[in-house]
Amino acid sequence: MSGVVDLAAVKAAQEAKAKAEQARAEAARQGGGGGAVSPASLVIDVDEAGFERDVLQRSTEVPVVIDFWAEWCEPCKQLSPVLERLAVEYNGRFVLAKVDVDANQMLMQQFGIQGIPAVFAVVAGQALPLFQGAAGEAQIRGTLDQLVQVAEQRFGLTGLTVDADAEPGSAPEAPEVPAGPYDALLEAAVQALDAGDLGGAIQAYKNVLSDDPGNTEAKLGLAQAELLQRVQSVDPQQARKDAADKPGDAEAQITAADLDLVGGHVEDAFGRLIDTVRRTAGDDRDAVRLRLLELFEVVGADDPRVIAARRALARALF
Repeated sequence: MSGVVDLAAVKAAQEAKAKAEQARAEAARQGGGGGAVSPASLVIDVDEAGFERDVLQRSTEVPVVIDFWAEWCEPCKQLSPVLERLAVEYNGRFVLAKVDVDANQMLMQQFGIQGIPAVFAVVAGQALPLFQGAAGEAQIRGTLDQLVQVAEQRFGLTGLTVDADAEPGSAPEAPEVPAGPYDALLEAAVQALDAGDLGGAIQAYKNVLSDDPGNTEAKLGLAQAELLQRVQSVDPQQARKDAADKPGDAEAQITAADLDLVGGHVEDAFGRLIDTVRRTAGDDRDAVRLRLLELFEVVGADDPRVIAARRALARALF
């Protein structure tokens, strides 16, 4: 626990403040921001896909405190409830963003986290380490007090207005988003797959995702089509021989894992890449990790094999 938020070391603080003010002015011009929020919206779950919107953009209005946690982390189970309670108690002076590291390992790597729990803040787009590991409530309060004070003085961030009449467990009603004409595009992708036109299927899925990045069916279909395209020209016998002869070769293991998954050997594919993560370092290790995350998309985030492999990957990395 550092006990001090060293915001004085943030480069170009005045420039960041100006950008924050411009962002707030633009939001106000477009009719966004300025409204009261419910207490429930002060604690949010954030993933890699929504990080820019939910953390970076929001940090131009209010400090965002990030709690990196995992289900298997016992100290996290003690710290997270304290942070959640304080987020409501501070009444909009900061927003708490919770990041599950098992499901968002790229964010964990980008923040350079070596262990959890780990707590960071983002203020006007600037990332600041707060503390790592267990901490007492008095220490946490001291750090948060400094954070909100300097965020206001240096960046002009006065926080959000909280609707005192809102139910504590209620969330603001999300605006209704009309469904796009995706049925035809998704059907075209399936027909392309059936016809063996992997390039056409990939493009059809990308067309859906360009308008609707969160479309689950398109994300799954794209991951599957790209996997099939990767193995299309691979000689399975030679690829497996290369993988057996060169256990530390990242590319050989990645190719073999693709073949494992296409053949229905899900756990073999995951285990191969997790073992390779342990053996490799640097760019090779990152390439293996990224391919494993892509294979998770193929199988589906809720699959028990994916959940177990995410935990094993976290242990291998950290």
